[in-house]
Parts: sequence; structure tokens; C-alpha cells
Amino acid sequence: MKNRDTWTPERIDALFEGLGSKTPRVRYGSAKVLRMVSEQAPDLLYPRWDSLVRLLDNDNAFLRWGSTQILGNLAAVDREDKLEPVLDRFFAPISGPEMIGAANAIVAAANIALAKPHLADRIVKEILKVERASYRTPECHNVALGHAIKSFDRLFHHVKNRRPVLAFVTRQLDNPRPATRKKAERFLKRWAAPSA
Repeated sequence: MKNRDTWTPERIDALFEGLGSKTPRVRYGSAKVLRMVSEQAPDLLYPRWDSLVRLLDNDNAFLRWGSTQILGNLAAVDREDKLEPVLDRFFAPISGPEMIGAANAIVAAANIALAKPHLADRIVKEILKVERASYRTPECHNVALGHAIKSFDRLFHHVKNRRPVLAFVTRQLDNPRPATRKKAERFLKRWAAPSA
């Protein structure tokens, strides 16, 4: 990524303008760069919060997924508590039918919990909805369950009510997807000690 000093408000404006381009290369390139900026200098995008929230409802799936990732990264600089009022919209994809949208919300949820530990238990309840979600195929569902385990692993030390998470992960020991089963085994080895 460029030096943060090169990200002037004008350059950031140009990237947001690029999101509306009819040229896919420009549109997707702008989204990718904005995601990188959100990872490395989230404070530079925070003033554009409302524009990013609007993207959660965009017709373009790639832009929706990108806005989910970016907003998750911006949680670290959300000093005005703008995130909580939009959490329902943010987590809506977890219920399906789009596995990639759900996965992005689940992964970003861990970033939010790390930035705002007081939301960890609420976030757990949202991620747990993945178990009852409906995706296009059973395999998509199993992949999403694996993403949930990875996110739980990242945020678990902030969770007060751990029982539902441990029960969820234990159920995944029988998951037909080997990668999801392995994630469950690793999680329980790490967290299911008597002190957990």
C-alpha cells in the first residue's frame, strides 16, 4: 500500500467515485484498494462511514462483501458508536442464501468483537445463526460453519457466556467437511479446558 500520507481526501474521494464506475476493473480495483486502506489506516475512511453502510445494500455482491470487510475494520476507530445501529443490517447475510456474504460478515464480526469487546456476546448470538442458515448447497453451509469456528477462535477470550459456543463447536466434530471438523477439533483442544 502507498504511504498513508499519499492518501489525501481527494484520492479517497476518487476511490469512492470508482465504486460507481461502469468499468469492472475500475470498480473492483477501487473496492480492493479501499479494503487495503481500511486494514492499514481505517481512520482515513471513517469520515465516509455512511457511504460504506449504503454499500451493504448494493446490487453488486462484490461491493456488498467489500463494505462488510471495510466496516469490520473500521470498528477499531468507531469512536462515535456508529456501528451498533447498523449491526442488524451488517449481520443479515449470515442467514443466507449467499455463503460468501455470510462468510464476510462472520469474519468481519471477529474484528468487531476484538475492537469492541463489550459486543462479543451479542456478536456470538449473530454468528450462531449460521447453524440454522440456508445456503445454496450443504457444502456451502459446511464452509460457513468453518468460518464461524475460526471467528469464535479469534474472539472467544472476550465471550462471557461460552457454553453456546462450545456446544456449537462440539456439534461440528461430526461435520461431513474434513476442514470444518479439523477446525472444531483445534478449537476444542485450545478452549474446552475446565477453566474455559
